Formats: sequence, structure tokens, C-alpha cells
Amino acid sequence: MTYVLRLLFAVMCCAAWGAAVADDWPQWLGRDRDSHWRESGIVETFTGDGPALRWTTKIKGGYSGPSVAAERVFVMDWIPDETDTDEVPHEDTPSGNQNFVRKRLPGQERVFCLRESDGKVLWSHRYDCPYSSVATYAIGPRTTPTVDHNRVYTVGAEGNLLCLHVSDGSVVWSIDFKHRYGLEVPNWGIASSPLIDGDRLICIAGGKGSTCVALDKRTGKELWRAITAPEPGYSSPMIYTIAGQRQLIVWDSHSVNALDPESGELFWTVPFEATYAMSVATPRVENRSLFVMSYNRRSGMIEVGTDGRSAALRWTGGPRTGIGGVHNTAFLHEGHIYACGNNGQYICARVDSGERVWSTFQPASRIQQDPQKKHRPVSWGNVFTVRHADRFFLANDIGDLIIARMSPQGYEEISRANLIEPTHQVVGGRKLVWSHPAFANRSIYLRNDKEIRCYSLAAVD
Repeated sequence: MTYVLRLLFAVMCCAAWGAAVADDWPQWLGRDRDSHWRESGIVETFTGDGPALRWTTKIKGGYSGPSVAAERVFVMDWIPDETDTDEVPHEDTPSGNQNFVRKRLPGQERVFCLRESDGKVLWSHRYDCPYSSVATYAIGPRTTPTVDHNRVYTVGAEGNLLCLHVSDGSVVWSIDFKHRYGLEVPNWGIASSPLIDGDRLICIAGGKGSTCVALDKRTGKELWRAITAPEPGYSSPMIYTIAGQRQLIVWDSHSVNALDPESGELFWTVPFEATYAMSVATPRVENRSLFVMSYNRRSGMIEVGTDGRSAALRWTGGPRTGIGGVHNTAFLHEGHIYACGNNGQYICARVDSGERVWSTFQPASRIQQDPQKKHRPVSWGNVFTVRHADRFFLANDIGDLIIARMSPQGYEEISRANLIEPTHQVVGGRKLVWSHPAFANRSIYLRNDKEIRCYSLAAVD
């Protein structure tokens, strides 16, 4: 594509962005990175067989959630090579535990761009990317693409950062975190979705002194680097205004940190080690309270000082307090936390103390025909939470989409429909889908390891 044509496309794309921004889901957790869907004209309840299927497109494996912007859908997958694999020695591997056995798996990662109206593939970009992480979970990329006007930024499971033209998928620039920053790929790959802040692209990179880096989004030139951690963790960077200051929150394997997004200066750090370095869930904030949760029923609330330059742990959760969720992100609202905890137990807890207000296994369970039958724990049960108006859309790991109302008074399930087949086999004998869906254009976009689907969630007159 010539320079003139690229420039013309950029202008058109920016115009489309400006017109459609309210309807887009251009990055991890949505337009404002807050799990809040703000469109109007959305269905109140499902009828018949559930929402209408708009389109389906075949893809390969991955946890990468889709992003939607300027009438396009972006998603990543991985194509394994059919060759023999070797185990990768790792000193911390518990003997015989398949959740920790790493292997060298040759293959290629791929970035897709689909037309939003019908799912047609507009372009794809692939590159060699052998995996070295735990084999059971090495099915594909983990991060959600980040779309910024005429460019899309992707991070693969082995730390390959790409900046691509939205128009045709051509490479603007790229960085390999292993080579530039000495990243040692963690057990379950790189899972932190990149964050745009003005002209900066902020990424969790890993390596000594470079757990978090800021790059010029146009060129990839490094602007600053910060933090040394034993492992980078799996949580995505977030920017919140806390105590009147914009703070970049980075949760690595051993601590929660707040940085100046412009310079990388460290404002404060609070030790909070995640079991097996599984800092996965995105930290969430309400006022000066910052909540984190992790595997092994571990959770905590950090209170930031009124000066914005200090912080301390207010409380830590346990088997009966807080919410120890693993793969999902909590939603904080009016002094309460809503999230899926251990073994699919969905919990409402108090922000100020971690005291549990109520809990239920219903969102993570299959539809029960007998209303008197008790819902039971689900091995590795997971539920994603997205707020819309006065209710929530909950996506569980067996492919159900649930409309529910939640408040301190309890959980009320309004409607439910099964939208996609769980395809990923995990240790424990259960198949599931662990990809966060996108909500845009009065639709939901969700994927498994075989296809990406789009369903209409528009209200029917």
C-alpha cells in the first residue's frame, strides 16, 4: 500500500473511531478498561433458543480475547507444528504435576483481522513462535489486542510484541522481550495486555529492571523502564486516578506497585506475593481502595494514602473472607466486590473488611432442571463479570452467557443461554473456555479453540 493510500486509510479509520468509540471494545476489559459496557438498546432477557448468531469464523487455539474497533474484530491464535516435543527442565517443577511440566512446542502465532459485519477474514499475520511454557496450557496467545486508531498492538505468549497496520496487517515495528529485556518466559506464558497512554505503549516485559516498560507507540523506542521482580506475573497494567494522582498499577509475582505513567517513577510498593507467581486478575480500584486476588484463596485490599505516595495492606482474605479468584477480574461497586472465587464460588464481599455478604455456585454451574438441587463446586470454575446498566452479563467457562442482577441483597439470575462449546482440556478432566468475551455493536464476540462467534444482543422491538 502506498504512503498516500495509507494516509487516506488512517484518516478514514480515525473518523470511524470517533464515530464508533461508544460502541467499541478496543482493548482488555473494554473501551475504558473497566469491564463496563455502556451501549443502550440491549436485550433484557433471552427468549427461545437465546440470542441470534450473527456469524462464525474458524480459528485455532488460544486464550486471547477479541477486541473490536472501527468495524473490525481482532483476535490471536497459535498453529502448532506436528513434530516431536521435548521437556524443558525447570528446577521449580513439582514432581509428576502436569500443571508444571514445560515442553518445547514448535508452531506459529497468528493475528487475525475480521470484518465486524460478517466475520470475513480481512487479513492475518503469522510468525514463527515455538512455545516453552507448561504444555497443558500452551494452546495459544493469552493477551487481548489493543487497537489505537490505525494501529493494533499484540503480545504473544513468548513475549513477541507487534505493532501492525490496522489496514493490512503489515508490521510497523516489533520487539522480542526475550532478546531486548532478558525475559525468562514464566510457566504459563506472557498474559499481560498492552496499555495505551497518550503517546506511550505500556507493557509488562520482564527482566532485570524492566518488569514494566513504556515505549513510544509510533516507533517502539524505549521511554522508560522500571521494577525488578522474580517473575513478571500475568496481570495487565492499569492506570487509575487515586488520591488525585494518575497511578500506573503493576502487580508482579511478589508485589503491587504504583508508578508515574509519564516517567516510571515509583510512587509506592506493597509486598503481596502470589502463590506460584499467579498474579493473574487485574487489580481493581474504588476510591483509595485497591483489590487484588489470586490462587489458593489469596486476596487483599490495599489502601492508598491521601498523599498518593504511600500505601499499606488493609486486610488479607482467607478461606472465609475476601475472594480468592484466579482467572477473572473483580468488579467493585458501591463498597462491595463481586467476583468468582475458588472452585466457581461466586462471592459478594465488603470492600472495607473483606467480609462475605453472600456466595453462590449458580453462575459457574450448568443449568439445573431441578430448582431444589444444590449447586456444587466446579473444579477451576471461572466466571467473567461485565456490568451493563443496572445488571451484569456473566460469561462462565462452559460457554454460558448469563444476565443477572447482583447487589448486597443477593444474586438474581434473569436469563441464560449457551453460546459456545468448551474445548480446552485441563488437568482434572474438564473442558472449558477461558477467553474473555468482547461486547460491542450490541453484540457479544467470544471464542474457543476452534472458532470465534458473534451473537446479537440487541433488544428486539
